[in-house]
Amino acid sequence: MPDLVTNGYYLLGKDWLETAKEWDKIGFKTPPVMITVANRTETAARVKFAFDHKKIRIDELCIPERILHIDSRVLEMAESQDEAVSVVGDQNDEDEDENRKPTKKESAEILRQMVDTIGQAGKSGADIQKVISVGMLSEGWDAKTVTHIMGLRAFSSQLLCEQVVGRGLRRTSYETNPETGLFEAEYVNIFGVPFTFLPHEGDEGPPPPPPPPKTRIEPVDEKKEYEISWPDIIRIEHVYKPILKIDFDKVRVLELSAYDTAKLAELAPIIEGKPDVTRISTIDLEDLGKKFRMQKIIFETARDIFDQMQPDWPANREFLLAQLIKLVEQFIMSDKIQIKPPLFTQDEMKRRIILTLNMNKVVQHIWEVIRFENSKSVEPVFDRDNPIRSTGDMKTWFTGRPCEVTQKSHINMCVFDGTWEASEAFELDRNTSIKSWVKNDHLGFEILYIYNGVIRKYRPDSIIKLLNSDYLILETKGQDTIKDKTKRAFLDEWVQAVNNHGGFGRWKWAVSLNPADLGEITSNALHG
Repeated sequence: MPDLVTNGYYLLGKDWLETAKEWDKIGFKTPPVMITVANRTETAARVKFAFDHKKIRIDELCIPERILHIDSRVLEMAESQDEAVSVVGDQNDEDEDENRKPTKKESAEILRQMVDTIGQAGKSGADIQKVISVGMLSEGWDAKTVTHIMGLRAFSSQLLCEQVVGRGLRRTSYETNPETGLFEAEYVNIFGVPFTFLPHEGDEGPPPPPPPPKTRIEPVDEKKEYEISWPDIIRIEHVYKPILKIDFDKVRVLELSAYDTAKLAELAPIIEGKPDVTRISTIDLEDLGKKFRMQKIIFETARDIFDQMQPDWPANREFLLAQLIKLVEQFIMSDKIQIKPPLFTQDEMKRRIILTLNMNKVVQHIWEVIRFENSKSVEPVFDRDNPIRSTGDMKTWFTGRPCEVTQKSHINMCVFDGTWEASEAFELDRNTSIKSWVKNDHLGFEILYIYNGVIRKYRPDSIIKLLNSDYLILETKGQDTIKDKTKRAFLDEWVQAVNNHGGFGRWKWAVSLNPADLGEITSNALHG
């Protein structure tokens, strides 16, 4: 998980822990509940994995029996039943039912009952303190113990945002304050769901201008001869050398900024859109530095790299872990990690805090070095449902941006983001080394890469089919940055994997740093 999410969970979890302690003092029989609303099932599974493996540094939140990962498909099946399915067997058949696995309907009903009884003492959902879901949960869901919400998805409407917040606005108490005659205020802490709670509308000012005319962008049957196909690769597997080595002279320095890392957080309830500064609670992360000694940081970093490498490791896994611990220790103790300002490098406690809060970045940086330096070969893993994609798969879309008719592209128009792209499209259409080309816009051609510990998607600018039927992936860059170089390292890995497979023709890649170099690039790719 990205550091932003991990650290957000740590800060939110610390506040949740304080709430749990306060509830325990006043005799609440059920714990406060934290909800995560994810964007897709894969994200929800990654969140569940993080809690199960204690990558969120709040042990009290990582108890598997108290985490409910809602499978929306199973829940929908349970809710579609006209009558509840009994999950209690006949007493005369207790011996037979003891070892019998529940049916799908029974499992669904158990899940439904657990969801419906969260926060209700003595019921199956009483002990649940962490709910991970993809949907908004059913509209009739009425848990009154939700105190913390983590939103990990974009929302297409104001209503969906309000629905998420509504999961934390069920009152736990309806007793009035004898002095004011009003209910006592109750709050929910929300991370990651930025929005305005109440929409504001006004009649002041002129009416909005009409939308600009739209151009239809789509593949054209009459130009099918220019269709381009490519393999849809979801990941690349590595065959590693048995002895792992790192040439530290070639390792890029990892820069960590204390300014960009949260070291102190203050939480306050929001009343009418404004924080109540009289009820600020402080979360200090210094105890994290005391808990995570250097050996623990080294071991957990090595363990996380081990989790990513061990599926492709053919030899003894204990030997792999031993090698990783040694390499990680050498890297962390070297000058290849620079923390700004230097004060955090000189102070051992502060250095440990920064390393702990940026552990994902450290893991991915070292893993990237090991991955590229110690691979004997790389093998592509294709999307099982759609192993091959093409320009013909692009769905029709509309744009108000400038565009021009293409000559050698399967797509009817090329959309321009600037004058450079316009001149580039003109050159690609008249270049004699090119059979066909397409701008990578709404095509779905993506290459995964890792930068600063975060998995991202990289979309190269264009795909070119040369006269000899070789393929050239072209990237256009005015300035070259470290991030761009990282992208190209993963692009080069992608090209190697496809060429090693041998079933998709010969692929190359190149970077255009100036509009005038395109002719030379395509000529070299054709004859090289």
